[in-house]
Amino acid sequence: MNRISKIIAALLLTAITAAPAAGKVNTKTQQTLRSYMKTQTFDGSLVGMLALGPKGDTLAVMNPSTRLVPASNMKIITTGAAFRSLGADYRFKTEVAYSGKIEDGTLKGDLYVVGYGDPTTASGDSIALSANALFQSWKSLLSKAGIKRIEGAIVGDGRFYSAMREHLTWEYADIGTAYGTGWGGLSFYRNKQDFPVTAGAAAGAPVNVKIKYPDTPWMNFTNRAVTGPAGTGNSLYLYTSDLAPVSELRGTFALGRKPKTEEYSNKYPELTLAYYFYKYLTKSGLAVTGGPHYIDADGLLRSDPSQPGILKASDDLKTIGTTFSPKLALIARELNHRSDNFYAEALFHMIGLKEIGSAQYDSCVVAESRVLKSMLGKAAKGIIVEDGSGLSRHNGVSPEAMVTMLKVMASGPDAGQFLASLPSPGSPGTLRNLMANRPQAEKERIRMKSGTLDQVVSYSGYILPEGSEDPAEAITFCIITNATSASSQSVRSAVMRLIALLLEETPAA
Repeated sequence: MNRISKIIAALLLTAITAAPAAGKVNTKTQQTLRSYMKTQTFDGSLVGMLALGPKGDTLAVMNPSTRLVPASNMKIITTGAAFRSLGADYRFKTEVAYSGKIEDGTLKGDLYVVGYGDPTTASGDSIALSANALFQSWKSLLSKAGIKRIEGAIVGDGRFYSAMREHLTWEYADIGTAYGTGWGGLSFYRNKQDFPVTAGAAAGAPVNVKIKYPDTPWMNFTNRAVTGPAGTGNSLYLYTSDLAPVSELRGTFALGRKPKTEEYSNKYPELTLAYYFYKYLTKSGLAVTGGPHYIDADGLLRSDPSQPGILKASDDLKTIGTTFSPKLALIARELNHRSDNFYAEALFHMIGLKEIGSAQYDSCVVAESRVLKSMLGKAAKGIIVEDGSGLSRHNGVSPEAMVTMLKVMASGPDAGQFLASLPSPGSPGTLRNLMANRPQAEKERIRMKSGTLDQVVSYSGYILPEGSEDPAEAITFCIITNATSASSQSVRSAVMRLIALLLEETPAA
């Protein structure tokens, strides 16, 4: 942290810690906040809020130093730390390599796709290459190396990260979902699968479900989900792990609900990638005799997770070529617009690797905490880091710490790119349906991140003055609600009203 950055952080901290008590703030936003605390919506709940004007004037405040469960507002912390640690231009890499030797156009050995943590590999979103385009680029590398035939296997190599993909504090039911799938060394399609679901003919009948993409023929999938009575909702969860190729769908899907494509976790992304690349090569005329394989936790090659590995994976690989992910700034934009846990965990782990040489979860906690301390100074004490995505309920963030983070990012070299990572109400992603009745020009002045878990609703970000794209000129705010017994919809409506009032407080540029 250079001298100027230290001075800025100190000034920000002084401005925040010098903020008047709630009773001394009398803005319309503060009055409304006080009145909300007397309503049934917030009865018995814990609410933290801080909103500061561009000059540090307090517009609303409540429990500013209390650490609360932030849910996906934790992604603001993660992306900010990633910009500072890794840099906006950082790219993940993937290598195509081989064991054995190449003779007369034939690879007499195995072809390895070696992952280094790229979460965008065939991810299916707009910033990444499609699977076919990516495979075509890899096949071009083979052609340049003179490989026309492979007498060996296609190996998905995820050894870059061999620890648990999921955090120990994530809820059991979340681990089978796409948002709880977990990051790894080699990924494919964000390590998820699409399952089209429709209700059965009557309550109690089996739910109609099938695997759409990607195909995983080694999995033993069982459907135990049933059709619930009309009006009872959707409580489907897939239960699975990487301990065995077994998954089971449980829960109910109400009679009369519209068909839906559920996204569940794929615990064998390395094998899935190898399987689809193998199919691509053979279909394009490049013969592969060994089929798709992956490397298990013991370093052994496997073609079927239900069978033990026999051959040791090679440690002596020759690299043919390397492909790279989009820049971190683009990944951060997708991450915050879509509230993508998978991308967030990828950045979190790479911070650990960059700062202290380890991508293990406990190391990443230490690494990100160090980065935050260098950025925020004493305000970093208001943040408890447990994961990168906010899926863990062991994370904690105070409104003071969040607002300090936002102000530090607003004054930093990546201010514009960080601002661009945050969506506006009505834009694609988690804010699509918010503030539908507000004018478009007003909605575009709001850049914020949402966060939702059971009994948690949070929103943090900026409100820009008219005609400005400079976050340093914005109102900076954080609102976190915990232990709310009311519906998320009613809590969210109240929070949106507070944000709309802050919009009215915004000074002209």
